Amino acid sequence: MTVRAILDSKGHHVTGVEPDAKLSAAIKILADKKIGAVLVMSGGRIEGILSERDIVRVLGERGARVLDEPVSAVMTRKVVSCRESDTVSAIMEMMTLGKFRHLPVVEDGKVVGLISIGDVVKRRVREFETEQEALRDYIKTA
Repeated sequence: MTVRAILDSKGHHVTGVEPDAKLSAAIKILADKKIGAVLVMSGGRIEGILSERDIVRVLGERGARVLDEPVSAVMTRKVVSCRESDTVSAIMEMMTLGKFRHLPVVEDGKVVGLISIGDVVKRRVREFETEQEALRDYIKTA
């Protein structure tokens, strides 16, 4: 199974913010959309990613005054991405080794989606259930 299969079922919509947006505004977007991360983009180019983990870390370090700072001061700058043709097992390994839960999908320099570890787990569970059902059907007809 590939990343494309996950995007085809969940959609290709990506929520992003500009690097100069206030952290408080980005937090509101995360809360309103019930998501765990947003891409920080400028002119269609990924500048970074802002996750709940980034926010908690900086609030713990610097306190509430950081809410008025730009997202660019808080975001993770080194963003690992994948392609639609990557396998789910490959991105699971990437996410586990890198200790991150969100992965932008980039094709020909353009962001075409964002997947989370939750999307991956949901897809894998569905895959296992399908296999289990196929085995049950096979046993019934044997």
